[in-house]
Amino acid sequence: GEAVTLVVVHSISLPPGHYGGDAIERLFTNRLDWDAHPYYQRIRGLQVSAHFLIRRDGRRLQFVSCDDRAWHAGVSCWRGREQCNDWSIGVELEGLEGGTFTRAQYRSLVTLLAALARRYPIADVAGHEHVAPGRKADPGPGFDWAALRDALARHRAFAHREPPRLAA
Repeated sequence: GEAVTLVVVHSISLPPGHYGGDAIERLFTNRLDWDAHPYYQRIRGLQVSAHFLIRRDGRRLQFVSCDDRAWHAGVSCWRGREQCNDWSIGVELEGLEGGTFTRAQYRSLVTLLAALARRYPIADVAGHEHVAPGRKADPGPGFDWAALRDALARHRAFAHREPPRLAA
């Protein structure tokens, strides 16, 4: 029943630094084999989800309907409003916290944000680090907020309206 006004950008790779494979999908669908890699013991039992994952090649996967709550932000607050899971869409970028992301991922993210802004009253885009400061640090310093801002300003979907505000 909450209006979706926020998109939260995250980063993830499983195991850390490994790209491709199906571990992220398995985690988000509660099918990860906790014994398949030693790192998974550190996150054993974690139950999280996101609305979208953007792979390194820009391919998007959707796990949760945007009309439903996903469990991506945890304990969180944005602009004085708590429980961001209730009123946000979570977008995971395949990558390392603090690492860089591909041009294909930025293009895919811009296209996704434009589509979301046509359907929902998206006012802001923030990183997980912004809605859960001190607890989370993704996507981190490798994420190029200025490039995202410029790409959104140039996108045709925002020719007659302001693009969402960015956290950084």
